[in-house]
Amino acid sequence: MKTIDFNKTDNMYNVDNRYDFDEYINFSNMNNKLLCSFTSLENLDELVSKITSLYTLMYNKMFVLHVKSTNEYVLTYNIEQGNMSDIPLNTILVHRKKEYNSLYTINALNDLIRKLNGGIVDPTYKIDWSNYKNCILLTNHGELKQLNTKIHKIIEL
Repeated sequence: MKTIDFNKTDNMYNVDNRYDFDEYINFSNMNNKLLCSFTSLENLDELVSKITSLYTLMYNKMFVLHVKSTNEYVLTYNIEQGNMSDIPLNTILVHRKKEYNSLYTINALNDLIRKLNGGIVDPTYKIDWSNYKNCILLTNHGELKQLNTKIHKIIEL
């Protein structure tokens, strides 16, 4: 079993300020992965080049989102299971609620349900996703973070 270790200190977030980089993620059992890479505007083009050289992207699209509160840019893209060789720094696996343009990690989803459901994580709990439209839900030291986003551009390959 191949695992990827996200416990690195050489990324743009120091160890005390990282999002959902717990211990490792095993990508071998997923067919389609939605990855989310954080970058600055200055490094965006370089990151796009690196990603397109590493992977064959599904749907031939990359979405660039701007997070105004942190002045970061987020690049999202889908890759196939057999296409995973290495991942760029500052990249996390996310899930999506397409109709609301919401991205989230599993840790953040569990924390959100816990917060909304009186401290209980219930997988059948119904979330009103309209409250989380155009955002990324992450955790930082066990605390739920909501990063509001807007589309900066769509890159068609």
